[in-house]
Amino acid sequence: MSIKHDNGAGLSRIRIIGGQWRSRLIEVAESTGLRPTPDRVRETLFNWLGQDLSGCRCLDLFAGSGALGFEAASRGAQEVVMVESAPKVLTHLRQAKAALAAHQVKVVASDALAYLAGAHGHFDVIFLDPPYNLGWLEKLAPKLDAVIGNDTRLYVESEYAVEQLCGLSSIKSGRAGQVHYQLLHPPANKDNHG
Repeated sequence: MSIKHDNGAGLSRIRIIGGQWRSRLIEVAESTGLRPTPDRVRETLFNWLGQDLSGCRCLDLFAGSGALGFEAASRGAQEVVMVESAPKVLTHLRQAKAALAAHQVKVVASDALAYLAGAHGHFDVIFLDPPYNLGWLEKLAPKLDAVIGNDTRLYVESEYAVEQLCGLSSIKSGRAGQVHYQLLHPPANKDNHG
């Protein structure tokens, strides 16, 4: 993972790897359990999704470093909602949004479950990279249907392989060290209203 450490300031930075902000660095808050998605994994993910996300609505439910959400915005996403509950991490996300003039990014101060309880409308791409070993996928599963449409692509990073979640099935998967990552999609005959 190419996380650059700033000598003296104690800050880490990650590099956006594609799109209009390619090679721009964004600061990452020092926070327990924060694991920015490695460059190689992000590159694979956006090869799976396609390099151009023009017109897409994206949800980054555990935004953390913002690596996935800013990468999506850099590649043309129409709207990117980043949900984060840690105050220090929120500050860094807002600063990165301002530095990039990322008007299509909305940073929401909320817990993932609380956000889903009040969510309206479906997203084209959902990034789900929750803290490990806390049962987040099981907690979120009953609530995710509110934001999943007929053609939603759900990216999951977790400590174990995920073959199915919320009626969606893994169509692509990989592993980097202890991290399993997969892209899930509804079956062709999924009848999802709303």
